[in-house]
Amino acid sequence: MPVERFPVEAGHIMLFARSVGDANQIYYDENYAKGTEPGGIIAPPTFVQASAQFDPDYGLRPKIGQKWFGSGKNPTGSNVKEEPVVEQPRAGGGSGLHAEQHYEYHRHLKPGDILHSVSRPGESWEREGRRAGKLIFSESITEYYDQNNELVITARSVGVRTERPVQQD
Repeated sequence: MPVERFPVEAGHIMLFARSVGDANQIYYDENYAKGTEPGGIIAPPTFVQASAQFDPDYGLRPKIGQKWFGSGKNPTGSNVKEEPVVEQPRAGGGSGLHAEQHYEYHRHLKPGDILHSVSRPGESWEREGRRAGKLIFSESITEYYDQNNELVITARSVGVRTERPVQQD
């Protein structure tokens, strides 16, 4: 999920921390944060995921006036008996899910940073599953750079896709 411009703002850091239930004062209290090792407010570990809101093409981002995957009062997806509102695009005959996420911090992310990112594929591998055939794992690497073009965070995401729908026992 590459983004061209992701401004990091103190208010967004505080709201993100609250949304994930992290009450650490280093995310919102400047006086407290000054006395810590970073010396100021920093962003929580998974904060860069919020960059999706700065990507107009992000598939899970709601678009005003359009139906989206997950919208509506009823559940959506391939296992739902009723007609889904919008089916999330899938490759192959199976299904996929997010399996792992890793973050490598090269320095703390702080208010005032303006990030941009570059994404590239990582490794891929396969394992044989018992009920859905082959499991296809693929890694995606996103590097976040600051306004000085210095690497700040490397995010590695692993997804797994099944060869076919899971067979129920």
